[in-house]
Amino acid sequence: MLSTHDVSLIYRNGDGVTYAVKKANVNVAKGEFLGLVGPSGSGKSSLLYVMSGLKQASEGEVEFEGSSYQSMANGKLIDLRRKRYGFIFQQHFLINYLSVFENIMVGALEQNASARKRANELIAELGLEKQKNRLPWQLSIGQRQRVAIARALINEPAIVFADEPTAALDQTTGHQVVDLLAHYRGHGSIVFVTHDPEMLTQADRVIRMRDGEIVSVEKKNGTS
Repeated sequence: MLSTHDVSLIYRNGDGVTYAVKKANVNVAKGEFLGLVGPSGSGKSSLLYVMSGLKQASEGEVEFEGSSYQSMANGKLIDLRRKRYGFIFQQHFLINYLSVFENIMVGALEQNASARKRANELIAELGLEKQKNRLPWQLSIGQRQRVAIARALINEPAIVFADEPTAALDQTTGHQVVDLLAHYRGHGSIVFVTHDPEMLTQADRVIRMRDGEIVSVEKKNGTS
């Protein structure tokens, strides 16, 4: 579904060169839960940004369903991110003056009856019925992150990119968030960045990174 071919993300400072990502080759299968793990500064978030098109690779190529980002016009890449991808970050980025329902609807491609039905379904699935009309400041941190998840899922994306979505949560709430995302696996793929390996017990594969490079790829039934 999505693949990277020797992608690098390079920052230049005068005569110096820093590789945030170096020669990374990743394949994301349809319906797969893929984890990216490593310490701070390992390049895992940078790789997610390159994979999702939020940052342009300095070298190499990224392909989604056979189409290269590098050959796409900027508008087409923006459309791809908006229509086929969902994004969840460490900060929930909810709009403070909108209700839970309205925040979820912000992510909808069309403001129609079908989207409203989908939003209500997600609210029920994520246990937010009692909070539907509340504002973000009236929610717990875990509830806010669930709203962010619902917003990311409303268009039933092909891939959900989650960048440290559990970093600000306690372990119990963090595992609840992972459970919610893992439940979506099969409907779409999940690319999940974390510094905590405990959050990836449900992943199909785990890519470990250090200093911008992939150092191992762990599968359910072994390591390669």
